[in-house]
Amino acid sequence: MGDQRQRRLTAGGVLHAFVGAFVDELARSGVVHACVCPGSRSTPLALLLRKHPGVKVWMHLDERSAAFFALGMAKAQRQPVAVLSTSGTAAVNFAPAVVEAYHARVPLLVLTADRPPELRDVGANQTIDQVRLYGSHVKWSVEVPLPEASKEAIRYARVLACRAAATARDGQPGPVHLNFPFREPLVPTGEEGEPAGAREKRLPYVSISEAPRRPAPAELAPLAAELRSRPRGVIVCGPQDDPAFPTAAVRLGEALGYPVLADPLSQVRCGPHHRRLVIDSYDAFLRDAELAEELAPDVVLRFGATPTSKALLQYLERHARSRQILVDGGDGWSDPDLVASDLLRADARSLCEALLAALPSPARSDGVTGRSGWVERWVRTGQGTRAALQERLAEPGLSEPRVFSELAELLPDGATLFAGNSMPVRDLDAFFPGGGRRVRFLANRGASGIDGVVSAALGVSAVSEEPLVLVLGDLSFYHDMNGLLAAKRHDLSATIVLLNNDGGGIFSFLPQADELEHFEELFGTPHGLDVRHVAELYGLDYRMIDGWATFRSAVRESTASRGVTLLEVRTDRRANVALHRDLWAAVSEALRTPAPS
Repeated sequence: MGDQRQRRLTAGGVLHAFVGAFVDELARSGVVHACVCPGSRSTPLALLLRKHPGVKVWMHLDERSAAFFALGMAKAQRQPVAVLSTSGTAAVNFAPAVVEAYHARVPLLVLTADRPPELRDVGANQTIDQVRLYGSHVKWSVEVPLPEASKEAIRYARVLACRAAATARDGQPGPVHLNFPFREPLVPTGEEGEPAGAREKRLPYVSISEAPRRPAPAELAPLAAELRSRPRGVIVCGPQDDPAFPTAAVRLGEALGYPVLADPLSQVRCGPHHRRLVIDSYDAFLRDAELAEELAPDVVLRFGATPTSKALLQYLERHARSRQILVDGGDGWSDPDLVASDLLRADARSLCEALLAALPSPARSDGVTGRSGWVERWVRTGQGTRAALQERLAEPGLSEPRVFSELAELLPDGATLFAGNSMPVRDLDAFFPGGGRRVRFLANRGASGIDGVVSAALGVSAVSEEPLVLVLGDLSFYHDMNGLLAAKRHDLSATIVLLNNDGGGIFSFLPQADELEHFEELFGTPHGLDVRHVAELYGLDYRMIDGWATFRSAVRESTASRGVTLLEVRTDRRANVALHRDLWAAVSEALRTPAPS
């Protein structure tokens, strides 16, 4: 019967039945945003996504920008977002964002249109090998069969959508690639075939759920007892985005009497939770080798992805003989220095809560008091370091580090700060002090590329009503200027702080800087661009920052208003290196100066 029905349908009706069922099931499975790029071969998916009342389509003219925009949306909402391209190199342009999504554990649903099998490998136009195009950088890759309208095919389309959304979202989130071959004609006809909303039930065709990795307190009793017996412990919180984790991590630190070293991307550094044991200046004081040796831990509890701070990673490597317990709720292995002695597969927040419940009862009353010498040493060192940094940064003149200490005072409650890679995310870690305001910190730290940063940040803005501030360098800005078109097309709002040192500033900190003859040509790479013209091209409000008073007023005005404002802070690469070295020296000197009696 199903085969007879399929023969009665036109090609457009078959497309509508098969692709319409797939799109409808995506929406039922929680995929409500789709970034679509123009193209002919992708017409069936593009039209039916646009016509579905449960899906919002975001049009993009550039595939690389579209994929990073979708990644930003998915990162912000912690839900799968679809991105669609036509065949050929258009699909290849998704690759950088797919790689980032895989390593950053972001649920991305990559839909690529393709030529049918008979047009492959015969010299047909705009046809490449798209089967498993993204290799090992996706969780699941499917070559979707040619559309049919049989009952079996429609069931397959619906199950495929459910499974793709769940695979991208559940467990260790990541990208899923579905490659759709289509024959001409490419326009689905809505009056024929099964309409997209024909299924009465509003629930997904297949309900897919996953039990979280939540250890029972009894299972953790031996570990809890050991932690209780080791007074010199440290909790390290790397990048993660569970809003309930900070409170759980801090409560565990208080119960054990352990300092909590909080990467800003861990979301632990700022917020309404108790923060007395949260250390935010470790990147500065752990550079002091003598102090790093004195602060040798017995045990380290590590949560989240690999921390940003090189000084912190070197500290962990220096004390590789201590017991270092890595907690990962997925299937990854975030231990680049190979110092972990234990790997616990568990949800981070749930593990903290289970450990708290499993701790011997005395720990709940005397955790900090009984170990005050150890934890207070960390607290005093952190406070002294922050004071030394703030004193030095208060000196006149624009600088990259001070941008972050200023933003700590300027960001409104609930704002998101998106940091570009290279120097901005490192300076965020080093110079943004903790505070009580709710600030969400995001960055593309999966593969840590400087491409796609503008688009990813604007993707976050698209699904958030709170102010967004993006801080990035000039080369990163140059890499993704195309992404600014999305702000104009979709009426987005953001404050972009551009740290313009006319080149690759991070290389001035590396040994390559000693190669004076070829350094500027190969590493410094000055470009000489006047970004005012970029702002004019894309219709952005532009401000040249000439001092901190101008910076403060511009940030306050921009974060309180609609639209995108570009704030350019011009700095000098050599002066930036000298300032960083002065700051580290000031910290070491302050820590060795006896406190007044």
